[in-house]
Amino acid sequence: MAGGDPRVAGGRLTIDLDALVANYRLLAEHSTPAEAAAVVKADAYGLGTAPVVRALTAAGCRRFFVALPEEGLAVRQAAPAAEIYVFNGLFSPEAAAFYREGRLLPVLNSQADLSIWEAHGWDDGEEPRPCALHVETGMNRLGLTAERTRILAQENALTGALTPRLVISHLACADTADHPMNRQQLKSFQVLSALFPESESSLANSAGIFLGGGFLCDMTRPGIALYGGAPVGGVANPMHAVVTAEARIAQLRQVRAGQTVSYGATPVTRDTLVAVAATGYADGYHRAASGAGVPLRRSLAEGAAGFIAGQRVPVIGRVTMDLTLFDVTALGPDTLKVGDFIELFGDNMPIDEVASAAGTIAYELLTALGRRYHRHYLYSGAPA
Repeated sequence: MAGGDPRVAGGRLTIDLDALVANYRLLAEHSTPAEAAAVVKADAYGLGTAPVVRALTAAGCRRFFVALPEEGLAVRQAAPAAEIYVFNGLFSPEAAAFYREGRLLPVLNSQADLSIWEAHGWDDGEEPRPCALHVETGMNRLGLTAERTRILAQENALTGALTPRLVISHLACADTADHPMNRQQLKSFQVLSALFPESESSLANSAGIFLGGGFLCDMTRPGIALYGGAPVGGVANPMHAVVTAEARIAQLRQVRAGQTVSYGATPVTRDTLVAVAATGYADGYHRAASGAGVPLRRSLAEGAAGFIAGQRVPVIGRVTMDLTLFDVTALGPDTLKVGDFIELFGDNMPIDEVASAAGTIAYELLTALGRRYHRHYLYSGAPA
């Protein structure tokens, strides 16, 4: 379950699966009377498919969503009895073999998907070619048009060629509760999903769960909130932090006023104690998190900060591929030593705050986590 050797790794990730489970249970409670599934695409948002899926399965989750068939096969290994849906549909007739091998359920997004699955889909002995249907309600990313959905409903009622277990769509603005797009999409979705009365329906993502009411449908699909990200902007985050990312101090150095640091020669205006941390954009700590005064940050007043010895410490200069500099002057040279860890995000540095400082979102920080971190999982249940 661990990544790099902890004795020499430049950083470590502590992944709290108990917090993950607590988040799932909170989201399941808010989803009632709907059932809460779990979105575990992109290696469970960078945290590891197998341990995450096993912990969620033990917590009662029985349905999972991924983006690609190979991700679905990884989920199948961790959850043999689960129902697994693949968002991105079918790229070719050859893709159907992956679905058959893993008993995966494609989300059909286009006429091409429909045709491939009708010709090459698997049967489970009772249902012909089980699947999900994605209907377009305003996102204009994937999904069957309203016209094509109506035609399919009429055709399939006669032929029974497909067994749509689920009809889904995706909210574009759910994190802004009063956005008019939410109600527009819900209305469109209710009309289209009603064309398949035997199928369950699913519309709400993490943020959509907190819209409540009709948005919950039969199944919700939480993603980022499972992993500790804030589901709704502008309010206190009700989720537990799941990931703590830390970087080891490789060197402490005194930089005199008038000298410069890192690429681009960011000037230092006072005598500064700098902690050189062994992390950078190769590890998913974005270059855009570079400190104040860096030319690429002129649109924002400050860069990111870390946390060590009970205090926030700002990034200074440019984040580089393998190293990031932190201004630790306030702590003094006797407080820190080489080998100590600076928290990049976690309990003391909320991931959404760090992401905002880098001009991005928590999703990107998590899914960009590099392979060089030592990974440690905390879990009070059976071994993950």
